[in-house]
Parts: sequence; C-alpha cells; structure tokens
Amino acid sequence: MKRSHLVKVAMIVLLSLGSLGIVGGSFFLRKAFSSSSEPGVITDTSRYQEIRQQILSDNDYVKHFPDELPSGTENVRIAYSTGVYQGSTYFQVRLKKSTENIEKLLSQYRRQAKHQYRGGSTNDHANQPNGVPTTFFYTSDAAAESFPASYEILVLDAQDQGKPGFKWHRGNSYGVAIDTSASEIVYWAETW
Repeated sequence: MKRSHLVKVAMIVLLSLGSLGIVGGSFFLRKAFSSSSEPGVITDTSRYQEIRQQILSDNDYVKHFPDELPSGTENVRIAYSTGVYQGSTYFQVRLKKSTENIEKLLSQYRRQAKHQYRGGSTNDHANQPNGVPTTFFYTSDAAAESFPASYEILVLDAQDQGKPGFKWHRGNSYGVAIDTSASEIVYWAETW
C-alpha cells in the first residue's frame, strides 16, 4: 500500500513539472519569435497588406491608408495590435514622403478633418473641450507616447459608442498625423 501511494505522488509531481515546462516553454518561444518589445504588436512591414485587408473587411476605418507600401521607401514603421482588452485595436503606419507630396496630403486632409490638434496624445486630445480620442505615437523611434509639437493631428472621424455618463468608453477614431518639417505622415485607426 505504501508503494502505490509513493507511485501516485511521483506521478503527480512529474505531471506538474511537465505542465509547468510546457507553459514556461511556450512563453519563452513566444517571446523569442515576437518582432516587437510589446506583446501582441506586429511591426513587420511585410505583413502590411494582410493587416490592412483584414481590417478593411471588417470596417472602413483604414480606407485612407495607402493601398500598399511604396517600394523602396525607407524608414517605414507599422504597429498593429488587437490589444489586450476585448474589442481594442490600433493600426498605425509611418512613412516619409517628398516635401511636395506631404504638402498636398496636408492640404487634402485638413479639408476632410473634423478635429485638429498640434502634437500630444489621445489623452491630451480627449481631455480638451469638445475633444475626441486620437492615438498614441506607436510608430515613434523613441518610447514616446505623444507626438511632438511638429506633428499636426487631423481626425477624419471619431465615433463615441459609450453609454450616457461614460463618454468614449467604446468608440473609434481615425486620421493622419503630419510633420511637414520631417516630411512624414502617420496614418492611424483605433477602436476600443
């Protein structure tokens, strides 16, 4: 009877260690193959088309994004996350363009914008009188959350789907952020 008890304890210990090994191993494998320092954020530019098509099939928040990334473009950055919270998603693409092209895009998007901000982040913008949520600077070269003052943030649309008394609990917003001095444009879309 003592021996069967010892066998059962040994089996429980072995099964526990095996389970722990599987969980720990999968965690380390996921970390090793992740292309971003943030879990669940895709930064691989070769996946741009796939991500855009996936989002476009669900809604039209990314219609203003380029159909494809221009070939030979340097310093392209993307950030895509389905978020840790249910329903939370962001997609952002940062491109460098010619000065003439940036000026044209700025003029075009200024006419379409429903809200305009200079620098800052979604928290800064949403907390202004009649402000709306925008985005953080996910494609920044630094760990900055806010856009520098050189960026003009143009909100093409923002829809509040929150409950009365809890504004912007759910919603979406999309637009562009343009820095004419750096000849850069950041396309963004967020839902939460």
